[in-house]
Amino acid sequence: MNGIQESLARSPQMFPQLLDPHSDSVSFVDLTRADYEKASFLDGRILTPRTPTRALPWRDVAEAVGSAGLKERCGLIFHIGHVGSTLLSRLIGAHPGAFALREPGILRTFAQIMSEPAGMPATWSGEDVERRLSSMLKLFSRTFDGGQLAVIKATSFVSEPESYIATILGGPNSREEAKILAPSRLRRLHKRLGRDVWSSASLSEGERLALAWVCEMSGLAAAAGSAGERAARVDFDEFLADPSSLLGIIRHFGIDANAAEVRAILDGPDMRRYSKAPEYAYTPALRAAVLNQAREQQGHEIRRGLAWLDRAAEQFAQVRQAIALASSPTRYP
Repeated sequence: MNGIQESLARSPQMFPQLLDPHSDSVSFVDLTRADYEKASFLDGRILTPRTPTRALPWRDVAEAVGSAGLKERCGLIFHIGHVGSTLLSRLIGAHPGAFALREPGILRTFAQIMSEPAGMPATWSGEDVERRLSSMLKLFSRTFDGGQLAVIKATSFVSEPESYIATILGGPNSREEAKILAPSRLRRLHKRLGRDVWSSASLSEGERLALAWVCEMSGLAAAAGSAGERAARVDFDEFLADPSSLLGIIRHFGIDANAAEVRAILDGPDMRRYSKAPEYAYTPALRAAVLNQAREQQGHEIRRGLAWLDRAAEQFAQVRQAIALASSPTRYP
């Protein structure tokens, strides 16, 4: 093996941070175990002006992955954002049998290409996209310790709709993010429904948030239908009410965990910190207070969003399937 192949095979230290479809190249950065543990987002936010990067042509990356004999073996956490997925990722990653990766930016690139193929390079076919995605998952499946499973938290752009709407309305940054993402979510939902139905300008903020919930949750419903027994639904509010259910969540990934290990993880700092910025304290009680304040101040918009959801469910089976998934019981080993 050459130097690149040896580096890729040895550990996840050589991390694929960026895929440039137009130059068909992948940029790598060096990350230590501590860097992975610290990072809430493995995208451009891990870079500083002094971070060295190395861009390699795709053909070299593909050859190195193949020669190194890397395997695609990983667990995945799918979500729509602001539903506790970062905390769950940190808790799972605290177990010695798991290696947690949070929101690799390259997965977002593939999601955008697949949802809007017009942005795909003209020289790429659908098979080209699948081959590149498979190679990336093989790279993300590498771990520092033998026997670990890489558990990747994907990026989202779910929970019960009322709780989701209240969560977004409870924070100015999340409201701004939702406004920015609204056009792409509307396009994706219309594509899933097979026709254009709504215009963003005609919807109130609460209705746009309900549409965002339907867009992402209907995608999860379709994925859950394809995955069958491999998929397990986690309700974050139920998890906070009974954090010991973390044992079943970890075991769902095939990781050998026991109750004593889970108690030690839950007694650690993660349950008392804001998972996206661990330097700040954040507890389940504080989260509940933020939600209740949003319900009190934004109750009208929440009700408008839920009424829109009811009307949409009368029209479209995909919306009813999303609601059914959200209402289904949680299950894991």
